[in-house]
Amino acid sequence: MAFTGWPVEAIEFFEGLEDDNSRAYWQAHKSVYVECVKGPMEALLAELENDYGPGRVFRPNRDVRFSNDKSPYKLNCAAQLTGGYVSISADEMFAGSGLYMPMPEQLKRLRAAIDTDRTGRELEGIVAALRKAKYDVGAHETLKTAPRGYPKDHPRIELLQLKGIVMSKAWPVGGWLGTKKAKDRVVATLDAARPLNAWIAEHVGVAAT
Repeated sequence: MAFTGWPVEAIEFFEGLEDDNSRAYWQAHKSVYVECVKGPMEALLAELENDYGPGRVFRPNRDVRFSNDKSPYKLNCAAQLTGGYVSISADEMFAGSGLYMPMPEQLKRLRAAIDTDRTGRELEGIVAALRKAKYDVGAHETLKTAPRGYPKDHPRIELLQLKGIVMSKAWPVGGWLGTKKAKDRVVATLDAARPLNAWIAEHVGVAAT
């Protein structure tokens, strides 16, 4: 199955799920999810695999064990590739890549590399180029002050405050979503992430196992 975008039924499915996040709604519209939401996502992952690694679609069920919100289903369809992340919802398509929620030893190495002038300035340049290209750069969590052991007036304090580093871009839903332009935007984002990911691979690496 070739990726040709997500049909309008995919957006309508999530709009309906926002209004009625119930098992009854899900069961009544499961075929729409499989054919119009998950199917195109799997087709996209298959076409991206050679360049960005294998991917998998996340389960649609929410983990409600520790949440006050007991709504059973996620309001998006998300997928992880070796080289990035893609998500679609009723409102937007999102793509991103980088170091998300690093392990403690990874975060320690990230901060050390930011602190070191040569590698820290290299990362500054990568971040500046991404932002100039209209990508967002941030983290899932940002400290309000300097991390322990680093001065508050550090020249790269903004980067040191990030608990990870991720670049991303989101696009409001439009007619383009039902075309191959959706793939083009994901590819452009994942390609733009290559310098950041190369820096992370060299100076942070993977978590110890």
